[in-house]
Amino acid sequence: MLFNELPPGAEVLDLGCGAGVPTTQELAQCFKVTGVDISARQVALAQQNIPEAQFVQADITQLDFAPASFDAVAAFYSIIHVPRQEQQKLLQDIASWLRPGGLLVATMGTHSAKVDFDEDFLGAPMYWSSFDSETNRRLVEEAGLHVISAREETAEEFGKRVTFLWVVAQKCRD
Repeated sequence: MLFNELPPGAEVLDLGCGAGVPTTQELAQCFKVTGVDISARQVALAQQNIPEAQFVQADITQLDFAPASFDAVAAFYSIIHVPRQEQQKLLQDIASWLRPGGLLVATMGTHSAKVDFDEDFLGAPMYWSSFDSETNRRLVEEAGLHVISAREETAEEFGKRVTFLWVVAQKCRD
């Protein structure tokens, strides 16, 4: 979606970039990318893997970017790692960071799960938390973004079938 909709050199924020491969690496081939991850270890790997991108080691709920800083935000498998009571504020922050017409492409949960927590998951504390698909669509809209598409897709992960809601949303143009 981002490759078809954004001009070369557009500014993209990748929330939960991990080690940067393959997603951040692919984004950086066309766009100016800022990657964020909570794990210092993962950020160090991302900096080695994609030296042309910028990286920030931070909790994505604590970021403070200027309004209208990005043309797009990619949040692949990261919002589900935020306690669900903080997800609405994160979506509002994302909407504020987007320029008018900017895009959010994100994976979100499809069922209600309050919270699961691992003190050390790949070098950082990690939550798993989500709302159902209908609630997630509503939260995206309430954050000030227009949902272009929201579809559930199922894949196999670690021998289990897992379903995610893929959301594409756009900030209204002024």
